[in-house]
Amino acid sequence: MTDRHASNKALLEPLRAALFDWDDWAVEKALDAVCAPEALFRLCHPFGDMQGGMAFKAHALDVIKAAWPDVERRDWIVVAGEDGQGQEWVGRGGHFIGTFAAPFLDIPPTGHLTHMRYHEFFRFADNNVVEYQAIWDIPEVMMQAGAWPAAPSLGRELCVPGPASGDGLVQSPRDPELSRQTCQLIINMLDHMTRHPSQGGPDVMEMGRFWSEKMNWYGPAGIGTCRGIAGFRNWHQIPFLNAMPDRGQHDDEIIAHFFADNRYAAVTGWPNMRQTVSHDGWLGVAPSGRTISLRSLDFWRIEQGKIRENWVLVDLLDAYRQLGVDIFARMREFNKARVPGSVPFPVGVA
Repeated sequence: MTDRHASNKALLEPLRAALFDWDDWAVEKALDAVCAPEALFRLCHPFGDMQGGMAFKAHALDVIKAAWPDVERRDWIVVAGEDGQGQEWVGRGGHFIGTFAAPFLDIPPTGHLTHMRYHEFFRFADNNVVEYQAIWDIPEVMMQAGAWPAAPSLGRELCVPGPASGDGLVQSPRDPELSRQTCQLIINMLDHMTRHPSQGGPDVMEMGRFWSEKMNWYGPAGIGTCRGIAGFRNWHQIPFLNAMPDRGQHDDEIIAHFFADNRYAAVTGWPNMRQTVSHDGWLGVAPSGRTISLRSLDFWRIEQGKIRENWVLVDLLDAYRQLGVDIFARMREFNKARVPGSVPFPVGVA
């Protein structure tokens, strides 16, 4: 009997293949085959929500293709499982890669190869995608174009790699008990994380119990990647909690969907965090006292009982929007002296 989670992964394969070669007809055919007509597509700022696969293609995918005419999509991780409510999910992560030949959301082109990480989550019902959630790391593109108008990252910016274990796409058959244990490890870790600062100092998080000493935390552009527990604390957690010490105190206003696939786990929520920017220290934004919602789509890989890698994308542009900062308006001002338009040579031609 075919495992339903393996079946859900397989249902997305035609779409994955079509987006790697980026054949428009094949992309439309694959979306039409796998998506329910009323499927809700929820994308990061500034794209927003749309209904149906053809709207998603026209108002999101085609925007990338117009700017990166030779674009391809490369997955490096896929995770499938059911959440605590019995809903079926498939999470995928990877990069869009292509020659940045024309403006993308008013980001000026570079004429060079550009990469943009994505995390996307598909919710299945009756063999159809009924909901899609995705964060594209648009700040990553701005930075490569020298067009980022906000504070520099504290962590390291790089083209984030896939799993060091090399099994992000091809894993052993899903073991339900191992998957349950992996999911519970992540839930326990997050429970301990939210104990600080409301219940005590950093020791109450017991980070060494859950995280490998050689962990990598692959954060979104604007925060950056951190190495080890010390790197994670210095370049992400300390500024984050200094600015928003009420983390974890608004759980009744959010929802999170956890699922796991052997030694990989994932979480999505739209939103799955809510907290107040009451102090300075995060993203170079002055404290406003505003309570904001955060969308975070994450993957974890477990090795020898601890978290070795954690891929995190947060919709930072939406967070800035809620704080009254229009990153796109600032970017246009920041780059107004640059010559607009496409690069003056055809892509892919010598």
